[in-house]
Parts: sequence; C-alpha cells; structure tokens
Amino acid sequence: MSVLAQAPVSEVEAHWRALANPPPYSMLRWPETGLVMVRGRAGGTGMRFNLGEMTVTRCAVQLEGGAVGLAYVRGRDRRHAELVALFDALLQDPARREALDRTVVTPLAAVQVARPHAAAERVAPSRVEFFTMVRGED
Repeated sequence: MSVLAQAPVSEVEAHWRALANPPPYSMLRWPETGLVMVRGRAGGTGMRFNLGEMTVTRCAVQLEGGAVGLAYVRGRDRRHAELVALFDALLQDPARREALDRTVVTPLAAVQVARPHAAAERVAPSRVEFFTMVRGED
C-alpha cells in the first residue's frame, strides 16, 4: 500500500486503465481531505515533538464481490485516494494478487527506488569537496 500511496497519481491511473476488466465498485466513504499531526523525534530517538500538520485524503471502496479497500494518501488528490483504495481491494483477491503484484506494485516500487539514484547522478558533477588544512597552532 505504501508503494501505491507514494506513487504519482498519473502512474497509478495508467495501471488502472491497463486493467483488462476493472470490477464494479461502490463508495463506502467518498474521498475526503483532512489534516493529521506529524510528530518527530530529535535525532530519531529523542523526545517526541509536534512537527506540524499535513494534508491527507482518505477513501474506502467495496468491490462487487465484497472486498473492502482503504486508502490514505498524502495531499488533496481525491482520485489518487480512490485508485489506491481500489487496488487495495483488488490485492485482497488471491486470484488477482500475484498478477497485480507483478504488473503494478513491483514496477512502481522499482521506479521509486531508482528515482533518488537518478537525482543523485544528475547533481554529482556539481559536487564540491571542502577540506581544511592543518594550521599547526595546536
């Protein structure tokens, strides 16, 4: 679910359109946007503190067969939340899970892993190394 929620909505939409036979579904909870408090820890292990609020959109759908899908996505994109909830419901079907994992989740995960590496390679030529020479005063 994390892979789908973090993927760009255009990529999730493309995978939804590529489904051969999308199932009929009904909305249990229409996509709605709200705020959640984001908490952090100093140094990762220290005291907790409130970092601030973040916008989140949630959605719940039910497939014709009864499977219920839930989604929480960062931001205000209602269609993104709806699509992630639909994929959540579809991934609960053992007959579809392996194919969806192979054709949707794995490719999206690979793109998410490759994206930071591509950005690092793009800025690597402009990297500047700083060093300090010993002054000998000590």
